[in-house]
Amino acid sequence: MALRHFGAATAIALTVGMTASPALAVTEIQWWHAMTGANNDVIVKLANDFNAAQSDYKVVPTYKGNYADTMNAGIAAFRAGNAPHIMQVFEVGTATMMAATGAVKPVYKLMADAGEKFDPKIYLPAITGYYSTSKGEMLSFPFNSSSTVMWVNLDELKKANVEIPKTWPETFEAAKKLHDNGHPTCGFSGSWVTWVNLEQLSAWHNVPLATKANGLDGFDTKLEFNGPLQVKHLEKLVELQKDKTYDYAGRTNTGEGRFTSGECPIYLTSSAFFGNVKAQAKFNFTAVPMPYYPDIKGAPQNSIIGGASLWVMGGKPADEYKGVAKFLTFLSDTDRQVYIHKASGYLPITKAAYEKAKAEGFYKDQPYLETPLLELTNKEPTENSRGLRLGNMVQLRDVWSEEIEQALAGKKTAKQALDAAVERGNTTLRQFEKTAVK
Repeated sequence: MALRHFGAATAIALTVGMTASPALAVTEIQWWHAMTGANNDVIVKLANDFNAAQSDYKVVPTYKGNYADTMNAGIAAFRAGNAPHIMQVFEVGTATMMAATGAVKPVYKLMADAGEKFDPKIYLPAITGYYSTSKGEMLSFPFNSSSTVMWVNLDELKKANVEIPKTWPETFEAAKKLHDNGHPTCGFSGSWVTWVNLEQLSAWHNVPLATKANGLDGFDTKLEFNGPLQVKHLEKLVELQKDKTYDYAGRTNTGEGRFTSGECPIYLTSSAFFGNVKAQAKFNFTAVPMPYYPDIKGAPQNSIIGGASLWVMGGKPADEYKGVAKFLTFLSDTDRQVYIHKASGYLPITKAAYEKAKAEGFYKDQPYLETPLLELTNKEPTENSRGLRLGNMVQLRDVWSEEIEQALAGKKTAKQALDAAVERGNTTLRQFEKTAVK
């Protein structure tokens, strides 16, 4: 009897629920990300603003750990059948995401299928090139982008009577003077040793890092960064390391405090270092473009980006993809891009947002925030400077760093180290190619 009554009550409840549900139906869009601190606040605000602007969809942001953790969690979740709709993936994870067959829905297809207005030409090509096919089809949506810049302690340069250097020879000369005038442990240094001294160096001089447009045109790419430019550059670092005119600061960005503490008066790292510099530096500073070798024809070319993009995961219903597409349109809004730029220090991804920030005089008092944009847009990207797309990039960078460290320690010549880095790296790429090409 009780069971029959329960059944009737449930039927009534279901009928009432079904009658009420159309007015209450909100489709959730899960967004996994790797942002902490103030940048997490930006993500939460973007989600809240989108949710308040319409009533059909609700974006739910979730922090999933650092970049590598977030990507691994997303891929594992896809295999288990419960992937998020949107996943933030660092730029060096692009090849891995592309190779995850069926796991992603390319952004250009998403927008077309959802009937959402979408023009890839409104975005800055130096940013979108990294995440697009050779035909210009956007695979993922650029979100937080940065580039390498040279941070300068203006007070220490003034004390040593040193001008802000523009070329690599001028940088080496400036570093020697600074080393001899109060900076015996570090005339200059930098973080992300392979990003700065191989990846950016090659693009900035329009020299290939690898074949097939640095992997953008095919996973059968081969490394070739053991040429004259890269060997000459590493030889100079090895020479200057001996008396600490240059002093190695590690594979990642753990050494950045050496700039904000005043130890290293010239420091090459990401433009995204801005927040820490502003908060911690007790001296006048600026950020200027990366140095270049004046004897390389056409240099400087354009820099390539760091940061991350938003990948849309595969296997979701069409109505949920409509919500994802509307959210990406929302993020592309000019005023919203200007807000992200000003709030986070990351770059605006659209041409209109960059122009608006300029027109508002945003860079007059903070010219160093425009530096990475000037680098990225310095010239139209070439096959050597559109970006790079190499499989197992995290492992590749470790291999390259190991070999650079061997050279800096005097255990190998610069040429031997880069030859070995290329050979070992190509073995890793061939292993990736076997798993990526079905």
